[in-house]
Amino acid sequence: MVDTISGLASLEYEHDAWGIDISVAGSQKGMMLPPGLSFNAVSEKALAASKANTSLRSYWDWHDMIAINKLGTFPYTPATNLLFALKEAIAMLEEEGLDNVFARHMRHGAATRAAAKAWGLDLVCLDPHSYSPALTAVMVPDGHDADAFRKVVLENFDMSLGTGLGKLKGKAFRIGHIGHFNDLMLMGTLAGVEMGLDLAKVPHRGGGVLAAMEVLKGRDVVPMLKTKAAVA
Repeated sequence: MVDTISGLASLEYEHDAWGIDISVAGSQKGMMLPPGLSFNAVSEKALAASKANTSLRSYWDWHDMIAINKLGTFPYTPATNLLFALKEAIAMLEEEGLDNVFARHMRHGAATRAAAKAWGLDLVCLDPHSYSPALTAVMVPDGHDADAFRKVVLENFDMSLGTGLGKLKGKAFRIGHIGHFNDLMLMGTLAGVEMGLDLAKVPHRGGGVLAAMEVLKGRDVVPMLKTKAAVA
């Protein structure tokens, strides 16, 4: 079973070829839509297991959905506007080409990590092979509050950075580089982060935006920049 809510349409993923039984995705990430749609891909093996399961359920039962899908409709009221938006999103992805979409996400991830490295800030992810093309989570130094930093960025630049979740609450912030996103949008995002670090008096080095720009120009094409991280 795979959660590919951020991964779908952001990086290569092959449900059948990789032998996945259940893939779960959402509309609000790489599919470039508001939240409200969920996508499930289900293998015959998973369907058989579901049929053998005697527990009571309704909303979570795939079989009603599958039966009515054969007629091209839904067993319950669908999010009609989002379905029209989905059609357009798929057209946009096909126009760019999935290989180009995946390469763009990889390039933006590499540029963002280059910025974090230049700032002297640690990444949350310790393993370079596990770096995300969709999101970069960055640690703030001990003694500083990531959420206070995020508030400074929001109030001064009208830009919302993601919060750290769970044990990383207040210790990390997240930079999304996913979906309908281009090089100029990324540079604006990273400029906002760097200016926010100054205003919030978070210890860092300058030059993160320039380091990211070098990646985007192709002068530094190393896809994964290893940084020391304090938290796994």
